[in-house]
Amino acid sequence: MDLEYKIIVGLEIHVHLATRTKMFCGCELVYGDTANTHVCPVCIGMPGTLPVMNRQALEFAILTGLALNCEIAPFTKWDRKSYYYPDLPKNYQISQYDLPFSEHGYIEIPAGNGVTKKIRIRRAHLEEDAGKNIHTLGNFSAIDLNRAGTPLLEIVTEPDMNSPEEVGALARELQRIVRFLGVSEADMQKGHMRFEPNVNLHVTRNGQVFKTPISEIKNLNSFRAIERSIAYEVKRQLYEFKETGKTLQMGNKSTYGWDDNTQTTFLQREKEEAHDYRYFPDPDLVPVEVDNVWLNNIKSRLCELPIQMQQRFVKAYGLSDYDAGVLTADRATAEFFDTTVKLGADAKRVCNLLTQTGLKLANEKGVTVDQLGVSVENLAKVAQMVDAGQISATAATAIFEEMAANGGDPVQIAEAKNLIQKSDAGEIEALIEAVLAENAEAVEDAKTNPKKAKKAVGFLMGQVIQKSGGRANPKIVSQLLNQKLNCG
Repeated sequence: MDLEYKIIVGLEIHVHLATRTKMFCGCELVYGDTANTHVCPVCIGMPGTLPVMNRQALEFAILTGLALNCEIAPFTKWDRKSYYYPDLPKNYQISQYDLPFSEHGYIEIPAGNGVTKKIRIRRAHLEEDAGKNIHTLGNFSAIDLNRAGTPLLEIVTEPDMNSPEEVGALARELQRIVRFLGVSEADMQKGHMRFEPNVNLHVTRNGQVFKTPISEIKNLNSFRAIERSIAYEVKRQLYEFKETGKTLQMGNKSTYGWDDNTQTTFLQREKEEAHDYRYFPDPDLVPVEVDNVWLNNIKSRLCELPIQMQQRFVKAYGLSDYDAGVLTADRATAEFFDTTVKLGADAKRVCNLLTQTGLKLANEKGVTVDQLGVSVENLAKVAQMVDAGQISATAATAIFEEMAANGGDPVQIAEAKNLIQKSDAGEIEALIEAVLAENAEAVEDAKTNPKKAKKAVGFLMGQVIQKSGGRANPKIVSQLLNQKLNCG
């Protein structure tokens, strides 16, 4: 039985904020250190301890809320969310319940062909993260509380996404945003970002719409897992509906895990409702009031957002949407490119140098392109030298690599490495004459065989470039060669 259905997905995103210390204590935030070495009486829940709010964490959260076009509340408070897990030693989490610091925003995601789609943001609130359960040490579980108390920004979207690809696009865009803002490293392998899609189907049968029960897939930490888990869950829910007819009205929301080995979701538990957590205002923390002076100070730190910069690169510089997306994957690369072009370099030439050489070198060294030691002025000069016919594109790569390794001026490097192109017409003409004399068959094909002419001319041109040691200016070679062959 074939049924029509629409995929409905909302997303909960947890983002670790890149503060120096934890949310409510002075413990340093360090990833990968020996277990339980960055803890104190506050974050391990000792009786009688008092939390103190991390001001920078709140400012980072507000900055993100502004970037997501949210309304920032002038008054917010802290609540205790009660539940027991071994990695939550206080038996409650400090969070925000009914008065989050921001609500009613939206994020734009790429929808193809330069078009964007708005996904509404229901709310964004701050809380502290729990610790980490470790199950790899033997036939027992261990607890590492280094992560307990980390500032955690939770962003909740409305169910406005209708495919796994749209959810993946939102996840990628949000990662770009928080990195651009500098509020999170957003390294999913380290747990800086975790995603929890809420998935169900609106199935149409005989003109009537049925809604399947909502499944929340927990703690996904890769774009691939997000998209594949949703795709699987769609198939599972559709099969379940066909077999049982179960609808949202007949069952509670459930939480599912994702098994990357089997590429399947598995039931974990029935989802708690808000009253199960017994929220109440935290008696140890005062409410937070954000006045206009403070809010305007935070607003002044906003930058051009990645999707806006990507669209500008396409429209103003004529880049492909793909290349613009690569350049805006991180703020340092995007601004490095933008500044170089504004110095008078050709945008596509600079894009090629950065995407084909700069990013490769940066990845090898574990840095961003602006940390390679190549100034925007020198990169602009290299691009201009290529466009002026002074050096080839291959030479430009060699010069870029030399500047990244040892510094230096591009003109001096080109001269020292004998990379300046030959543009003397007389010298190039002599090379052409020699090549034509050595390749009579190719010359005949170029002149008399329409099917082979293009290939023959290309061969002859390559021979001239090779004979020049790669230094002959291709434009001049092409012009003179065509004149000799009476092809142009």
